[in-house]
Amino acid sequence: MAAPREAPERRPFGRRFLTDPARLFQHNAWDNVEWSEEQEANARSKVQENSSQLLPQDKQEEYEVNAKRYWDDFYKIHENGFFKDRHWLFTEFPELAPSRNPNQNGDSAHEFSNEESDNEGLGSCENGYCSLETRAENQLNLIKSTPKICTEELATQKYSELNQSDGDYPGSSASYRILEVGCGAGNTVFPILQTNNDPGLFVYCCDFSTTAVDLVQNNAEYDSSRCFAFVHDLCNDQSPFPMPNESLDVVILIFVLSAILPEKMQCIVNRLSRLLKPGGMILLRDYGRYDLAQLRFKKGQCLSDNFYVRGDGTRVYFFTQGELDDLFTAAGLEKIQNLVDRRLQVNRGKQMTMYRVWIQCKYRKPATPQL
Repeated sequence: MAAPREAPERRPFGRRFLTDPARLFQHNAWDNVEWSEEQEANARSKVQENSSQLLPQDKQEEYEVNAKRYWDDFYKIHENGFFKDRHWLFTEFPELAPSRNPNQNGDSAHEFSNEESDNEGLGSCENGYCSLETRAENQLNLIKSTPKICTEELATQKYSELNQSDGDYPGSSASYRILEVGCGAGNTVFPILQTNNDPGLFVYCCDFSTTAVDLVQNNAEYDSSRCFAFVHDLCNDQSPFPMPNESLDVVILIFVLSAILPEKMQCIVNRLSRLLKPGGMILLRDYGRYDLAQLRFKKGQCLSDNFYVRGDGTRVYFFTQGELDDLFTAAGLEKIQNLVDRRLQVNRGKQMTMYRVWIQCKYRKPATPQL
């Protein structure tokens, strides 16, 4: 009897190159695709056009004030069905499961299976690709507001009663602690809990949206002995975390920082860096400048340079490597990785091509304080 065939190891991004244009539709994605000067110029022109008319200041303030409601509405509509579980994380960020066998999960190829193409922020229903913006617009009228018991105010009161100096906080006995910021419905958290079987692991996860946190807590795989989900407003520096400073090994930011008002990003990165142990790391993946999602925005959706509002009221920023490096180094972190993932994604059935730009970063807190 033949031995069972091992699933091939999933390769990190950057290892599949399109050298022969005739092979374009043989795979779902191609890495490190070089843009021509003409393509770069066209992208720059589209951004100049769609940002030439900014939203009035009163409308911008409305989107900031009601940000929580817009994300609650998003998760009321989509629940846990919009984003796919991100098993690719363990290839790109092995820090999430240090003892994991690379062949675990049975992933047969390194593509993101178009998850981020369809579900991480495209801007219209084109050729059957219905995105976050238009799905939400079509369904917002179905939402009815309902009072929530699990409010941030209650959570804040609960955390303030914890005596963290005595080690009395969730996960205090764990030896390896991970925090995911902006956990949504748990598409990162649950793969981590499934894949990392370290008995010393404890995963915290928080979201601005009460609805999202409810979805995580009500998931059948939620295990309060290994995980603690809580509502948290990153932009409120008076909103406490349930763990003390210098207690975390890893903080994860997956398509999260881009949803925040640019002027508030530095304060948030500073807060998160204080939570890291010496040697702890922030792992980030987010939108890069001239990503397809940015190019698809229409005039009248721009809030400020490279910052837009989607049709459902949620917002998104498109970064450069330098901007992210400035944010993390200003918080006292040292660069381990800061890469552009310039990817050509392919829909072989529809013979479509989509140019995506993401940035992936790893920044570490120095083991000894910087002088």
